Order: sequence, then structure tokens, then C-alpha cells
Amino acid sequence: MARSALLNVMVQAALKAGKSLGRDFGEVQNLQVSVKGPGDFVSAADRKAEKIVREELMKARPTYGFLGEESEEIKGTDGAHRWIVDPLDGTTNFLHGIPAFAVSIALERNGEIVAAVVFNPATDELYTAERGGGAFLNDRRLRVAARRVLSDCVIGCGVPALGKRNHGKFLVELRHVMGEVAGIRRLGAPTLDLAHVAAGRFDGFWEAELAPWDMAAGILLIREAGGFATDWDGGTAILEGGAIVAGNEHVHKALIEVIKRPIPAK
Repeated sequence: MARSALLNVMVQAALKAGKSLGRDFGEVQNLQVSVKGPGDFVSAADRKAEKIVREELMKARPTYGFLGEESEEIKGTDGAHRWIVDPLDGTTNFLHGIPAFAVSIALERNGEIVAAVVFNPATDELYTAERGGGAFLNDRRLRVAARRVLSDCVIGCGVPALGKRNHGKFLVELRHVMGEVAGIRRLGAPTLDLAHVAAGRFDGFWEAELAPWDMAAGILLIREAGGFATDWDGGTAILEGGAIVAGNEHVHKALIEVIKRPIPAK
């Protein structure tokens, strides 16, 4: 696959940060860990990975803005471009030695995601996409799964962590979806969940209370793989609202209907 100069910059930043994470993952029990909040841990590896990504991207495009999980937002001087970065999505997995974590980088241009990279150093899987150019896993072109009926589908989701709101609401959603599908999966890294939808491994995905860096790259991967990614009303204000539902045309529509099903009266 041919990559633009910008996508190559993003790939190199992700690979460099991933190499650093891979070394730390091999010595995970020796990491210095601090507590950022209930159920939400941040490690020295996380901060180091963001520094690597930020330096690589800003060196290549110094006028672009930068929004990352572990640092204050940098406003760009060109006013049109912004990097959206999660240097270590799946931190809790990482700290427990579970090989489901990723570096996620998206490029936003005038409010639209135009390029995306998701890299899992533990599996050496590199997902890339550019608007209008398709989505790829390493060098293989991706398409979302073709299943049309929920009862045939495996659906990914996010589970609210300790300290998050709406545990009860999620349990109602989960009960409704479980009654309609073949299986539910929860990886603990939404960027990888969304990449799995783009790759056809998951038929769909839903989650709320996400940050822009949790979703930005995955949104473009899914759309460039022929799928749909919207907010829960079918709109495009995903990054602003923090809620996403994704799948092919049929699964996406059916999943919205199920997760928005009213809570039964007692």
C-alpha cells in the first residue's frame, strides 16, 4: 500500500513509541506506577510513550495542534490541524501483563479525521487509514464483517470502570444486547475494539463516556473499511459526545435500536 508523507510520519511515531512500550511491557512488574484516579492507572511507560509521539509529530509538523491523554492540549498555529493521541490505550491491561494495548494516533483537519494509526506492539499489528484511501492491517486491505443479523454477531463493548457513572444503565444495555447476539467481548482498549470492527473480527461495538483519543483513529478505520461509526442518535458528534456505536450498515442500525431500548418499568 502507498502511504502519504503524513501517514508515514504517524506510522514512524507509533512504531517508535511502541518499541518503547514493548521494552517496558517485558518488565511490567518493575514499572513505576502512580494512581491517576479510581480504576484509571497511569505509568511511567505511558508518559514516556506520549513524549515520544509528541516529539516525533511536532518535529514533522510544528504548526499542528496536539491533544493527548497525558498532557495539556497544545493549540496549533495553523488553526486547521490537530493530532489526537492515546499513547497507551489499555493501560490496565498493560500493567497486568495482558497483551491488548495500543498506541493510537489520529489527524484531524478542520474537524474531520483524515488519517489514523493504531499499533499493538505485543502482536505487531499495525492498522492504518487515510480518508478516501481505505483501511489496512499491516498491508492487508480491511473490510467490516458482512453479517446482517444480530443473532449471528459477536459485539464488542466497554464496561464502565470503578469511579465511572452509569453502571446501572450499562447493565441494562448489556442485558438487552446479550439477548440478541451470539456473543459479547470486552478487550479493555477501545481503540483495539474499533480496529477489530474494521477488521471484521467484531461485528459491532458500543460504548459511552469515552474521550476523543479513545475513538478518533478507530472512527476512520471503520469508515474506510466500509462501516458506520456514529453517536447513539446516528449523528456525527462522536468526539464531542463521547458515545459511539459501530458496525456495518445493518448491524449499526440494529445495535442502536437495542442499546436505546427503554428500561423496563418495575
